[in-house]
Amino acid sequence: MYFFLNNLSFFDILFTTTIAPKLLACLLEERKTISFAGCIIQTYFYFFLGTVEFILLAVMSFDRYVAICKPLHYTIMNSSVCFLLVLGCWVGAFLSVLCSTVVVSRLPYCTEEISHFFCDITPLLQVACIDTHFIEMINFFLSSLVVLSSLVLTTVSYTYTISTILQIPSAQGRQKAFSTCASHITVISIAYGSCIFMYVRPNQSHSLDFDKVTAVLTTVVTPLLNPSIYSLRNEKVKEVLRETMSRIISLHSKGTRH
Repeated sequence: MYFFLNNLSFFDILFTTTIAPKLLACLLEERKTISFAGCIIQTYFYFFLGTVEFILLAVMSFDRYVAICKPLHYTIMNSSVCFLLVLGCWVGAFLSVLCSTVVVSRLPYCTEEISHFFCDITPLLQVACIDTHFIEMINFFLSSLVVLSSLVLTTVSYTYTISTILQIPSAQGRQKAFSTCASHITVISIAYGSCIFMYVRPNQSHSLDFDKVTAVLTTVVTPLLNPSIYSLRNEKVKEVLRETMSRIISLHSKGTRH
């Protein structure tokens, strides 16, 4: 579990690095531009890393399924298997995103401005000088294949996992088992919900203003919340936070008396 969490944290760092630095630079500079090559690279890595994360979330749900439903077989999740699963996330994401990004990079565009705070497929297609209906359908198919297939695998895994947890006779045992899954389920709900609203739809003529709000949730809020959601389920982290707060309160009280 911690091996996959380390990888998820690493992907979140890369994911925010793809968008946030350039966004902050544009907010500080008068000329809010990005080169065409930089725009395509940003688009590719945004979808590449996002796809890696969705596949990894499905792998993590399978890990929880084996740990809870098949505890005697959990030894199969050794370091070699975990490494191959993560490598599969990278390779699968690389191949699924490469084709559509190459196609978009070769389109003729009618304007040099897009109505978004980073380079995204939908705003790029809307400023293209040709009919992009076929490309939209390809993007819809690829998005659906990645997001919905990983969501189905995650849902099936947790259906079996939760049914197994409910059969545990001890209330303390059920609570402990649920605590190992609650953080992951929370992250899954936020990630899949925002992505389905943005990309898993055949019609790309929805309001870009709505897409911008959803994009903030995907690119900034979710990566920011992930460490907090997972950390606050850990008893040692809670203990450290309580000790830190006690020290701060104690130092504040001494400073007030002096």
